Amino acid sequence: MLLALAFSSASARAVEPDPINLRFDVFGGPGLHFLTLRVRVNETRGRYAIAVEAETRSLADLFVHMRSRLEVRGRVSTGAFWPEAMRAETRRRGVDLNTRIDYGADGTILAEATPPPIRPVTPVTSAQMRGTVDQLTAYLALAHTIARRSSCALSFTDLAPETLPDFASPSRVCRMSRQRIAGFPVDRAGKSATDQGKLWPARLVPGDLAIPVRMEFDNEFGTFTADLVEPHGRSVDLRFTE
Repeated sequence: MLLALAFSSASARAVEPDPINLRFDVFGGPGLHFLTLRVRVNETRGRYAIAVEAETRSLADLFVHMRSRLEVRGRVSTGAFWPEAMRAETRRRGVDLNTRIDYGADGTILAEATPPPIRPVTPVTSAQMRGTVDQLTAYLALAHTIARRSSCALSFTDLAPETLPDFASPSRVCRMSRQRIAGFPVDRAGKSATDQGKLWPARLVPGDLAIPVRMEFDNEFGTFTADLVEPHGRSVDLRFTE
C-alpha cells in the first residue's frame, strides 16, 4: 500500500507543468529601453503563483531608480482562478511603497497601502472591491482563454493578425481598454481614451497557455512597448533578437 501511494504521488508530481520564466524589455519614446520585466508563472495541481519583478534601465535608472516585486498566489477551481493574497513591494527614488491585498473565500477583500497616497485618490468602496481579482490573475485567466478559444473576444477585441520580427507566421492581436473606476489619483480618474493597448499572444509552450510576445500601452505619458526577449520552461528555451 505504501509503495502504491508513493508511486501515485510521484506520478502526480511528474505531470505537473514546469514553471514558466519570461523576460520582457520595455521601451518608450524614441526606442529607449527604460525597464526590464521578469515574470515567473507556476501552476501546480489546483494552485497557481505569479511573480513579476521590474527594474529601471538606462536614463530611467538615473532619474527614477525603481525596483519592484509583485506576487500573487491563489487556487484553481472548475477552470476559474481565485486569488488568495497579493503583495507588492516597490522602492522608487529611495522611498519604499508596499501594498497587500487579502481575498476572502466569501468574496470580501482587505487591502492596505503603506505609506498612504500623498495625492487625493478616488475612494474605493467595499462593494466595488468585492469579487474582483488582481491584474496578474486576470491576465493568467485570459492567457488560458485565448489559447483554448483562439480568440480575445471574451475580455478584449480581436484585431487583424500581424507578423512580428522573429516569427514566420502572423500573430493574433488583441485590443485592450481600461476604464478607471476608483483608486486612481483624482486628477487621473474617470474614463480616459488614453487607457488603450494591444496584445500579441502566441502559443510558445506546451499546454493551453498563450504568452504575450509583445504588449503596447498608451497613456498620458506616451506609448510604451514591452517585447518578449526570453521565454523558458516546459521544454522551451528561447532567446529572441534584442
